[in-house]
Amino acid sequence: MNTTNETARWSEPGTSRVPFWAYTDPSLYQRELERLFYGPHWCYVGLAVEIPNTGDYKLSWVGERQVIMVRDRVAPKDRESDPGIRVVENRCAHRGVRFCQPPMDGQVGNARSFVCPYHQWTYKLNGDLAGLPFKDGVKAQGAEGECVHGGMPEGFDMKQNGLTKLRVAVLHGLVFATFSEDTEPLEDYLGPAVMPWLDRIFKGRQLQLLGYNRQRIPGNWKLMMENIKDPYHPGLLHTWFVTFGLWRADQKSRMVMDAQGRHAVMISRRNDGGQSAVTEGVTSFKADMKLHDARLLDVVPEPWWTVDDPQNPGQTITPTVTMITLFPSLIVQQQVNSLSTRHIVPRGAGEFDFVWTHIGFTDDTPEMTQRRLRQANLFGPAGFVSADDGEVIEFSQDGFKQWGEDGATLVELGGTASGVGEPPTEHMVTETLIRGMYAYWKKAMDL
Repeated sequence: MNTTNETARWSEPGTSRVPFWAYTDPSLYQRELERLFYGPHWCYVGLAVEIPNTGDYKLSWVGERQVIMVRDRVAPKDRESDPGIRVVENRCAHRGVRFCQPPMDGQVGNARSFVCPYHQWTYKLNGDLAGLPFKDGVKAQGAEGECVHGGMPEGFDMKQNGLTKLRVAVLHGLVFATFSEDTEPLEDYLGPAVMPWLDRIFKGRQLQLLGYNRQRIPGNWKLMMENIKDPYHPGLLHTWFVTFGLWRADQKSRMVMDAQGRHAVMISRRNDGGQSAVTEGVTSFKADMKLHDARLLDVVPEPWWTVDDPQNPGQTITPTVTMITLFPSLIVQQQVNSLSTRHIVPRGAGEFDFVWTHIGFTDDTPEMTQRRLRQANLFGPAGFVSADDGEVIEFSQDGFKQWGEDGATLVELGGTASGVGEPPTEHMVTETLIRGMYAYWKKAMDL
């Protein structure tokens, strides 16, 4: 792709008008894979709790490349410094075979080593090549006595022919990986504005796996990142949010982004809902909507919700919701008592897979675990809230394709500035987080 021509195509200054071709151009999408997913960025691959025992593995994705997250053997002396989690590409170094085909649901398994079925090349859990048939040839009897047929050429180095190994970083049980040696340390990548909000949920707690949802959404992957950086729509699109006070424009809120604009946290505190100035003319608000089972919104405040306010030293803050977007592939959701990670896996310019992992903590009471599972019905592919998001993302992609090259989205709520480097916005009537993301995206893409 010609960078000069692409720069000329983005005719508007700033990022308050995002051209439709940013969501539909296949060649631009290929550059996104190389620069973002396979470049110097940390991508989410899973949770440490999903592979608790040595040899446990889970298939995951970085961009369109399938990878294996695996629990390796670690010497006792190294266990304090080495979490033992490796990530390798699921592609044999010999002939490129996607060799790992696990049993059960096709996602997880346990292995002492990895063996490619095609030619029996065998790899250690850390991706090192452990052995291969006929490396030294096959002894035979010839006319002149014993000889050797075939074999690898002299100088074949086992150490140089293992699996592609990704760099791995584990934070509070969240596992990230990168193909690039140039990617900065994970905590630097996330930044001091975002880290306190991850610490709030995860630090010092052991995760408990509750279940999964998966869906394929026919829209560009960036649209989901936008959706969770967009505080404008929840109190308008989602009947449950505006009616029951889970997320509305009349709540005390804060929009946080990192110093480069790529990551963000939307923070808010639930109110009682009901009719008010922000519901006037909002068709999704249903004043007479009642729950047949009140347990679905049986919200119980948890002690860890209240933390020292990073923006106001000496004060505390108690959000009921934090939606954390970690560019390019992860969303961490805390919506009242429901907790999940959401993994974005691109599948082309016009669709992506969305994998939900619902979690709790090992010290949860049985009642809290059940509460988390009930509230998870608001989310996932058929969730009472999240089903709306998948549908409008599809509608958006259809509109982009319908209009063609010359159209652009309008992202001007709260102004046209990107907000990068500015203090957090202390309300939700803004699209600053989306503009900030595209400021970073343009830079990373050389646009």
